Amino acid sequence: MTVPWVVKYRPRTLDDVENQEDVKEELRSWIDSWLKGSPSSTAVMLYGPPGTGKTSMAIALANTYKLELVETNASDTRNLSSLRSIVERASVSGSLFGIRGKLIFLDEVDGIQPKQDFGAISAILEILRNTKYPILMAANDPWNPNLRDLRNAVKMVEVKKLGKIAMRRLLKKICTGEKIKCEDSALDEIIEASDGDSRYAINFLQSIAEGYGEVTEKLVSELVRRKERELDPFETVRSVFWARYGWQAKQAVSNSQVEYDLLMRWLSENIPVQYEMLNDIWRAYDALARASIFLTRARLSSWDMLSYTFDLMGPGVAMAEVEKKSPSWKAKWKKYQFPTLVQQLYKSKRTRDVRDQIIKKIGYHLHSSSAKIYNDVFPFFLITASRSSDEMAKYLELTPEEMEFISSSKVEEGITRETRTSTQSSEGTTRSRSTSRSRSRKS
Repeated sequence: MTVPWVVKYRPRTLDDVENQEDVKEELRSWIDSWLKGSPSSTAVMLYGPPGTGKTSMAIALANTYKLELVETNASDTRNLSSLRSIVERASVSGSLFGIRGKLIFLDEVDGIQPKQDFGAISAILEILRNTKYPILMAANDPWNPNLRDLRNAVKMVEVKKLGKIAMRRLLKKICTGEKIKCEDSALDEIIEASDGDSRYAINFLQSIAEGYGEVTEKLVSELVRRKERELDPFETVRSVFWARYGWQAKQAVSNSQVEYDLLMRWLSENIPVQYEMLNDIWRAYDALARASIFLTRARLSSWDMLSYTFDLMGPGVAMAEVEKKSPSWKAKWKKYQFPTLVQQLYKSKRTRDVRDQIIKKIGYHLHSSSAKIYNDVFPFFLITASRSSDEMAKYLELTPEEMEFISSSKVEEGITRETRTSTQSSEGTTRSRSTSRSRSRKS
């Protein structure tokens, strides 16, 4: 299995960390004070944008001082009992491996929510008071009011974005180590798009190098996209099918602007377009079907299930192509197509709008909801209205276009209940996604 380059080229010691001299000096001074028995601070919180190397520095610090690293994600650990079982035990017990002791690392402490993760902050504060070992934390945004007590209890150290010169030096080192043909102008494009996020830059470099065998300015300019920009349907589908690694496919579906249900239809429509082998097609559809199950469970029980949906409709579909395991695999350009349902809904939109206006007028007179009128009244109304259209038109104040709809012989076969249900499902997904987007991306 190929190791992601962000892991393969992660700095081993503090001396290997690029362009963070002030931070490294702060960390050295802090650990030295612990080793001397008079710690300047119980804990340090590293804060800064994603991709600046906070996690890498924690690992490098432990390696430099030969400390056993006890690592956990604070936003995933969630509650008081979980944190105590994982961290408190480590903070008071002896080290099994390290010569000098342990370094406890809590990642993503800004992901802790006071309501959902009740007791987590108080648990961390209690651990800080009783710990026998230094505790290092990391946060992208530590200024949330919920973290005020935590900020007051630790030493804050800012980790700034990686500069362009340091980023170029890092990417050049990787290109040399991997023996990649890479144009300097191509690196400039990647550095500009990454906006100081080294993780994004390295991942993008790897995806192009392994997908095309070289990194040229032309390739980068065609494929590069601004960090954090949401992908449109065509970009999302292409990024999933062209992904050589699971993390690339998951990143594509996580950054997509397409609603979950609709994205599944896009993938479903284009799986047989992209994949040529029957077994690859079968595996992709199997993953997509399982993703649909977890999406339903997420809506009915817990949005935490959404992470499994992303795993299945992203990496699950992308890794269905067995040929990707071959070093000679190349991404194949295909012309993707809109989902058939989208085309049908677009073509029938005006007709459905007219139908809904009639239903609304009937509901007004009968003092009933549009859903009840559609299910219980509208089929019978069409039959009755076709026989006494003039009376109905006068009573409901129907427009000529609405009268033409009623008199059409293809009304009942053209506007199906399935289309109505699909429309409502799409509208419901839009509302639910707006409330769950930030939580799902963190999963």
